[in-house]
Amino acid sequence: MTSVGFLIHCCFKLKSQNMAEEQISNLNINDDDDIVDPWNVAGKSETGIDYDKLIKRFGSQKIDNELIAKFEKVTGKKAHHFLRRGIFFSHRDLHTILNMFEAGKKFYLYTGRGPSSESMHIGHMIPFMFTKWLQEVFDVPLIIQLTDDEKALWKDIKVEDARQMAYNNAKDIIAVGFDPENTFIFNDLDFIGQCPAFYQNMLRIQKCVTFNQVKGIFGFGDSDVIGKITFPSIEAAPAFSTTFPFIFENKVVPCLVPCAIDQDPYFRMTRDVAARLKMPKPALIHSTFLPALQGAQHKMSASDPNASIFLNDSAKQIKNKINKYAFSGGQATVEEHRMKGGNTDVDISYKYLTYFLEDDEHLAEIKKSYESGEMLTGELKKLAIETITKYVQAYQVRRAKVTDEVMKSFFEIRKIKF
Repeated sequence: MTSVGFLIHCCFKLKSQNMAEEQISNLNINDDDDIVDPWNVAGKSETGIDYDKLIKRFGSQKIDNELIAKFEKVTGKKAHHFLRRGIFFSHRDLHTILNMFEAGKKFYLYTGRGPSSESMHIGHMIPFMFTKWLQEVFDVPLIIQLTDDEKALWKDIKVEDARQMAYNNAKDIIAVGFDPENTFIFNDLDFIGQCPAFYQNMLRIQKCVTFNQVKGIFGFGDSDVIGKITFPSIEAAPAFSTTFPFIFENKVVPCLVPCAIDQDPYFRMTRDVAARLKMPKPALIHSTFLPALQGAQHKMSASDPNASIFLNDSAKQIKNKINKYAFSGGQATVEEHRMKGGNTDVDISYKYLTYFLEDDEHLAEIKKSYESGEMLTGELKKLAIETITKYVQAYQVRRAKVTDEVMKSFFEIRKIKF
């Protein structure tokens, strides 16, 4: 261990054994480890992030066939293809949530989005698509937080522009198809001033986490603005039902957070705070990242239009992006491809199909055909173009119906179905 690593280790010795297990693991990063944190994602291999290794590093649990079977038994529904294919691959205390539901007890869902672009891309849809399914299967309330304050702190974005991006992204999210009677959406820059309970819980959380701890968890440095130091308490607060007295009437209700694995550091902190505040620890279910067009080492990013397929892209733009930029697992020549076959572990078109093509048998046929050399890269790209274009165009029809009035109805501070 380096001297700097030793100092961090020493100052990060924690009162809670749970915090030690759930947070220290994130500090044990070697040079050959993938980079995964709330602001940076980069794989060291052309196949992308090693998620099994990430589970060990973060100290979460793998979603195995036994847990998927329990999911189906408890809900009476076939598992979502994101579960069947390991796209949602890791969890914290999901067994607890399933046991509660089986016993007839209530919980709620909480997820969010940090708005940094006028339009979201298809990678942003993965947690929301799955959250919609969870909301329908369990028939539970959903809280969606838009962290426009976070983006104003981390990016060169004015506060006013961050607020507007939050409203635009809210419309994108609403178009996924969430139940308006059971969904509350808010943006931090407006809501915190409207709800005293939110700030009060933020303060309770802030009193439980030291500066050294937050530096150890998130890697903040001495030159970071003070807003970054306090922001984790803002993302943590919605995981406690008492933050929303107008919904839960100050009842203590457990929470399940569907999110991408890069958001896990926030909730490792939250889980320790929960124990100290005598609140239920939020359970989590983690997704993988939809890779960038150029390769699986990076997730799709709103900051690079050539690496992403946006929800407002035309059919022509989608076709051009996939044909031009989607990294191929095919061979250099047709003859060589027929002989050796393609590599679905690195082929981006195939990876996109694993997310957006729901038919398991069809996907298995595509994999077999491509890996045998029967299907060429151009044919695989054509299938990806057709599948994603169909999804985006259906989405755009729904998005066109989300007016300002519809959006405001989701933001209204009100009692939702519970």
